[in-house]
Amino acid sequence: MNGPNPSVLHPLAHYQKLVFLKNLVSNPNIQVGDFTYYDDFETPANFEKNVLYHFDFIGDKLIIGKFCAIASGVKFIMNGGNHETTPISTYPFAIFENGWEKLMEGVNLSEKYPSKGDTIIGNDVWIGHDAMIMPGVKIGNGAIIGTRAVVTKDVPDYGIVGGNPAQLIRKRFDDETITRLLDISWWDWDTDKITRHLQLINAKDVNALQQVK
Repeated sequence: MNGPNPSVLHPLAHYQKLVFLKNLVSNPNIQVGDFTYYDDFETPANFEKNVLYHFDFIGDKLIIGKFCAIASGVKFIMNGGNHETTPISTYPFAIFENGWEKLMEGVNLSEKYPSKGDTIIGNDVWIGHDAMIMPGVKIGNGAIIGTRAVVTKDVPDYGIVGGNPAQLIRKRFDDETITRLLDISWWDWDTDKITRHLQLINAKDVNALQQVK
């Protein structure tokens, strides 16, 4: 046995509210790694409903790594929710046409409505209930996002953040250990190797884990 099949939708046969997310999403601009799960109090179908302002014509991506745990109610605000802030009015006149579209003549869409880029979630990230991730944020490997945190800026590898706006509470390990863990990158091992070394991955001894890299 080498763990659950990453290609199944419901890895827990008797619990239908948790899914391996990559097998659920249909939007090509949402990419999800193996074994990342989403657990929803109502239905996992809520996930894409919670990826907000994700318009095809903008083209930004939500990229989520492997072995992430995403709780119910987590929301991702994408770049389509951005409004201009430099003009007197933030109102998006041009989208309503009927003469107002002239505001866009000779104007690059990305200049008119700046994009903050793709939203990228690393590997082995735990995102707590009702957290909100803002556009273009990058969350590092091994990070923890607290319940109802509003993440407005990048989160470092193995950082723990909470609050509104989310602030770094602490790092899970010292910088030297984090460097070693990123070098190990156990999430990139094949599932057979992960299975053989589960006890080390689920323990505290970085030295022992590094020896089997």
